[in-house]
Amino acid sequence: MIRNGVAIDDTFAEAFDMKATRVIITACEHKWAQQAAITMTGFATSVIGCGIEAGIEQALDGKQTPDGRPGVSVLVFAMSGKDLAKHLERRVGQCVLTAPTSAIFAGLKGEPVNLGRNLRYFGDGYQISKQVGGRRYWRVPVMDGEFLCEETTGRQNAIGGGNLLVLAAGVEGALAACESAVAAMGRTPNVIMPFPGGIVRSGSKIGSKYSSVPASTNDAYCPTLRGVTTSQLGPDVGAVLEIVINGLSDADLRQAMTTGIGTLCELGQRHGIKRISAGNFGGKLGPHHYHLRELAP
Repeated sequence: MIRNGVAIDDTFAEAFDMKATRVIITACEHKWAQQAAITMTGFATSVIGCGIEAGIEQALDGKQTPDGRPGVSVLVFAMSGKDLAKHLERRVGQCVLTAPTSAIFAGLKGEPVNLGRNLRYFGDGYQISKQVGGRRYWRVPVMDGEFLCEETTGRQNAIGGGNLLVLAAGVEGALAACESAVAAMGRTPNVIMPFPGGIVRSGSKIGSKYSSVPASTNDAYCPTLRGVTTSQLGPDVGAVLEIVINGLSDADLRQAMTTGIGTLCELGQRHGIKRISAGNFGGKLGPHHYHLRELAP
């Protein structure tokens, strides 16, 4: 299949079941809510090494937040509810509680996940609880006033690991096209691209020649290894970048991938995009398969 000179491979992205939650961070100014969210979602690109995957979903104005202040919504994904709860509490305690003027609220309904239930103990007995509309909040005294934190947020089933491989003549064109695709995909609700700027240059495969390493470089897509491995790259490809997508539902992930494919094809010839492909494990590991040609707009 060819779209605007870009070949779309007859393959699929293989994605996995995950658990996810959304939290809403607010502050006196949007820049401080954003800063708390950036700090909280740092080192959260892959469960392989980070335990969770997280990212900023969107900016919110005062009409969209529980306390009427500017804010940011953050999505957090993990392989289990236990991992989600553990890492969420640590990150809120270290990155949001510490941020000037911040507050944090539930952004999803579902199975409860601790948000302020244990963080309240930072108040050393001076914390105060308040129940509003059946929802419990904690007011924890801090040096700039009080940290307001909802007791729990909700979690739901989600999907992680949707992906697109972008094969281009050079890295400059690949990066420019991927930046545009990530921006367009980011306007889809309920999805994040957890890697730096939404883009991965170190795509991986399962396993390694070293027994202690669970994943290693995807040598079939490394241009510098074209002559020494079973390469998937033609002579016209000088760089490959990957976009990984997590979503709260199958429909969300499909919409984001369709948007991404459409944007990449639209920019294709201008930025030297040759092919769009995807990573999978032969359908043996992830139950969710996203066939690129079915998603192409």
